[in-house]
Amino acid sequence: MSVFSFVGQLPHSSSGMSFSEWVLDSDASHHISPDFSFLTYVPSSSSILVITADDTSMSLAGVDSVVTSHLSLSNVYLILKLILNLASVCQLCDSGDYLVIFSSSFCCVQNLQS
Repeated sequence: MSVFSFVGQLPHSSSGMSFSEWVLDSDASHHISPDFSFLTYVPSSSSILVITADDTSMSLAGVDSVVTSHLSLSNVYLILKLILNLASVCQLCDSGDYLVIFSSSFCCVQNLQS
């Protein structure tokens, strides 16, 4: 089983985090990313809007899976206006492939398949 942990704070600007990093979001209903380079299928047009926590509307540009050396995420929403990748805790837990553990000082995501 592989285990990886996230500890720390979010950067204050978009230049502080690369698109290869993912932030766990316990309030997100879906995995969301602005980076289309790893997506294999992007529909040419979409009328679906995604509403963020601050009630901002953003257009859905595509949906696909993301596979990296550390994780595999299905049903990832491509939202070009975002500045970072968000991994939905709910989607991770519902997939049955990951165990997510929170404590007062850290968070651990365990891939149950490897």
